[in-house]
Amino acid sequence: MASRELPAEGLEVNEVTVAFGGITALQEVSLAVERGEILGVIGPNGAGKTTLFNVICGFVKPQSGTLSWRGRALERHRPDRLAKLGIARTLQGVGLFADLTVLENVMTGAQRFRRARLAGALLGLADRDERRLRERALRALRRLGCEDVADRLPGTLPYALQKRVALARALAAEPDLLLLDEPAGGLDAEELSDLAALLEGLRSSLAVMLVDHHMDLVTSVCDRLVVLDFGRVIAAGAPSEVRRDERVLEAYLGRDALAQAPGEASAAGAGSEHAHR
Repeated sequence: MASRELPAEGLEVNEVTVAFGGITALQEVSLAVERGEILGVIGPNGAGKTTLFNVICGFVKPQSGTLSWRGRALERHRPDRLAKLGIARTLQGVGLFADLTVLENVMTGAQRFRRARLAGALLGLADRDERRLRERALRALRRLGCEDVADRLPGTLPYALQKRVALARALAAEPDLLLLDEPAGGLDAEELSDLAALLEGLRSSLAVMLVDHHMDLVTSVCDRLVVLDFGRVIAAGAPSEVRRDERVLEAYLGRDALAQAPGEASAAGAGSEHAHR
């Protein structure tokens, strides 16, 4: 997949290759996402989706290829510096701190805006800093409709609400790029519908890249899909096109299944990723 020129607010991954020992996790992978767009990255187990996210976040350094963010090379970046770059990521689970309240958890996502250091604390600026972070966290919770649980501990909340809090924590950093790793995991049909509405509401303010196995979600909210299989991009385009691509169907169903039931391949392919990741 050839790279394309991006506006300054976009992310571009260009021919990235990653190998672990003798195993190639990503091979010349290229994709791009820009503000106002939701890009879905899908593929069977072992396709390289998590490795791709880890490359973007700086956990893994590619053997070859380049990344650019906002028109500038993204290299030698560290995960702990992502927020300052304007990039936020959610985890497959919720990853919340059990001993912190919901509000305190979300405040940790806003740390990029903390100004006071030791000198500031001595001058009494730390309290003002704390109030600002609290206000940002409350805004993020309000945006996701869960301000009323701000003083609760995460473990006392239903799982779907914990997922919202985790998303609020990411949004508290006010990112320009949001990476969502399995945001629909563990949600029921109604909760999936709520998540889709939330993602649609984010579209205008930032770029979103999501990995998920719920095809109903990714095809309803994503503008484009990129499909990985054994570390390679095998298809990319609008969801309606990707779902009909024989290479995608084969990656999920296998050649034998396609030969036995070609008329049902498209329908089965739409849900088969529920059993893959």
